[in-house]
Amino acid sequence: MTGPRFVLALLATLFATQCLAQDYPTRPVKIIVPFGAGGPADVTARQIGSILQENFGQPFVIENRTGAGGVIGTFEVSKSAPDGYTLLMMSNTQTANESLVAASQRKYELMKDLAPIAPVNYSDLVIVVHPSVPAKTLAEFIALAKSQPGKLNYASSGQGTPYHMAGELFKTMAGIDVVHVPYRNSGEARSGVIGGQVQMMIDAVTAMVPNVNEGQVRALATTGKTRSTVLPDVPTVIEAGIAGYDATIWLGLMAPAGTPKPIIDKLNAAVNAAVKRPDIVKLWTAQGAVPMSMTPEEFDKYLRGDIVKWAEVVKRFGDKPQ
Repeated sequence: MTGPRFVLALLATLFATQCLAQDYPTRPVKIIVPFGAGGPADVTARQIGSILQENFGQPFVIENRTGAGGVIGTFEVSKSAPDGYTLLMMSNTQTANESLVAASQRKYELMKDLAPIAPVNYSDLVIVVHPSVPAKTLAEFIALAKSQPGKLNYASSGQGTPYHMAGELFKTMAGIDVVHVPYRNSGEARSGVIGGQVQMMIDAVTAMVPNVNEGQVRALATTGKTRSTVLPDVPTVIEAGIAGYDATIWLGLMAPAGTPKPIIDKLNAAVNAAVKRPDIVKLWTAQGAVPMSMTPEEFDKYLRGDIVKWAEVVKRFGDKPQ
């Protein structure tokens, strides 16, 4: 179809899309969290979902779809209808999985099958050990690990998670052999180190600080470039002697590819407004989380850069796609 008919059809489509975005949402929206309940992604999804529900007047329902290091839930969203009613709360797990998990197992390509909406926040991680571990500093832990290669282990919430990737990066840069023990979710991994089943874990400060303060674990170092505001007495990994080490966990929202741009933009504006709310900023600051705000286009560029970053890390520690 060409000429006036084509122009009219195009205008009609654009008008219908704009109307769809203006009315959106007209029914409950589902946010799939591909990680376990109680972790940073789950908690943050519920906080953001509550604000979006308040703003839009429709329920934003959080559903946990765990398994395969975040792959199962991500795949479910990638195959959902691109109408704005199924969203994904994701993290750098998804960008790491692009090189860590073979495409045949993922059954999706992040930047092809999903559309960026907005980032939400980021936080430092903290390296902790069970109190029975004799090391009181990160340097002492490294020395202990070097004296017992392959004898110590560390927990994570699964392959490709920020905790796993931060752990492998730490092992590589410190030159130690510590065995990775993947759990089904961060809550179980946290219980593993608190209970002494594993010696070490790298976890989000937002989740682990209460356990540090209660003496259930000993904090050796935080993973950001500067000290964490919620653990100011704990040195960074860089301060502890590993120059250039930097690892965080960040969270964001995506939708199935093909979701109308006006809906993406509407959600982006709502999320950016939510993360700037004084009550949210105050809450996250107390937990050690920092709000993030970008346009969909900026978030797209950020995601692509993160995929490249973690691909380089995977090469460094020698993992191959499974």
